[in-house]
Amino acid sequence: MDSLTRSRFGWLRIFAFLEGVSFVLLLFIAMPLKYLAGQPEYVRAIGMAHGVLFLAYLPLVLSAKAEFDWPLGKTALAMLASLLPFGTFWAEYRIFRPAAAEAAAAHGAGAPAI
Repeated sequence: MDSLTRSRFGWLRIFAFLEGVSFVLLLFIAMPLKYLAGQPEYVRAIGMAHGVLFLAYLPLVLSAKAEFDWPLGKTALAMLASLLPFGTFWAEYRIFRPAAAEAAAAHGAGAPAI
């Protein structure tokens, strides 16, 4: 975990995970509790956390695009992933891990460390 907190890309991966967890909690725990059990307080609390994490995730994606010169398609997929349940988990395996491996391989050639 310590190596993830040393770079913006690492923070992107952390926030992607947290944003995904908050979205799943909101959709599959808090919303059913609100509508089936009449307990809206969970939607307020988890919804606020999810909103903050979502708003942090998007600039981190743009930062990764700028830092690693991602094409528009990869950037758009990373952003769209945050709109789908489990999407950021998909992005971790399909976009972020391969990008981290590419950057690590290129790091020996003078690329920025992640």
